[in-house]
Amino acid sequence: MNAHPPVLAGTRILVTAQRRSADLASALQRRGARVEVAPALGVESHIDEPSLIARSRTLIKNPADIVVVTTGVGFTSWLETAEAAGLLPGLEASLRKARIVARGPKARGAIQAAGLTPDWVAESETSAELGEFLVAEGVDEQRIFIQQHGAGDDGLTAALTEAGATVTTLVIYRWGPSPDPEGLRRSILETAAGQFDCVTFTSAPAAAAWIAEARANNVLDDIQALVAADRLLVATVGPITAAPLVTAKLAPLVPDRGRLGALIRAVVLFYSDEDHATEVVDGQLRVRASAATLDHVVLPISPSGLEVLRLLAARPGAVVAREDLLEVLPGDSADPHAAEVAVARLRESLGNLRVVKTVVKRGYRLDVVQESG
Repeated sequence: MNAHPPVLAGTRILVTAQRRSADLASALQRRGARVEVAPALGVESHIDEPSLIARSRTLIKNPADIVVVTTGVGFTSWLETAEAAGLLPGLEASLRKARIVARGPKARGAIQAAGLTPDWVAESETSAELGEFLVAEGVDEQRIFIQQHGAGDDGLTAALTEAGATVTTLVIYRWGPSPDPEGLRRSILETAAGQFDCVTFTSAPAAAAWIAEARANNVLDDIQALVAADRLLVATVGPITAAPLVTAKLAPLVPDRGRLGALIRAVVLFYSDEDHATEVVDGQLRVRASAATLDHVVLPISPSGLEVLRLLAARPGAVVAREDLLEVLPGDSADPHAAEVAVARLRESLGNLRVVKTVVKRGYRLDVVQESG
């Protein structure tokens, strides 16, 4: 066997993001996962580009006191639009004269990548924290430009206006419907059928839209049951993204830092954890949605063999009767011989690996370490 097999080998992961989906999918694939992308929402860029350019010209002519940056992708797109219109040098000069505040680390990263320095960052990644901070400092008679995030205004404009500021908003992009609604629906139905090991989310609006689609297809209960049974991992990029999933009782995995890299690391650590494996005499067995691995090496078994292993792994070390195995095998045979044939074929595909043990006149069990000792 390969001395260093990829940790995510055998896993099937659903990516629900449109933005940076290629980066996330590629990183997961390099670690062995099979990845499918089905965006829950689309991004409609530069909805009113003439208005954005006109407001950028106003900012250049009369620099603001404060510029609020809510998203990294929105800020970067704003600069790209200004560059295409020949306004970038003037816009950058105007931004250097203003206090720039950022809503979270991704917004800060985009500001720094542009050669600018944020004055303050809302680490909670919420507009509410931004508003509280600015109002507490005092914004009376201040000119403030807000680059809005994809979900539109969330009360920040009203809070700052009520505190005496003159606010101008910049709409760079908005969330729109999924670019592939049928692909989204199919992926959700497959998730509910237990065909994915993990679903990843990188924005709260996309998480909310995905949950709404699951409800519309009457499968949210099935997905909740899979999560509760530890057969499905729901992973998010941070606590803001996790909020709709928590409300929907999907118990998301949330990394310590709100970054894409932290999300990938959290998923890798989850699937490398020995607590999610069964220790058999030949190694660590992991049964996934569509494959099984031994020490992260994918086993060459059939769908029927996979279901046999799944049932045995659900009761590690315990004897499973032939009649119980018949329940998970295709068809409706009541002949115990059908279970014997399925186990024989599984053993044949496993070769010399000692995974399944026969208990005479009773059934089968996994050959787990504590039993073999």
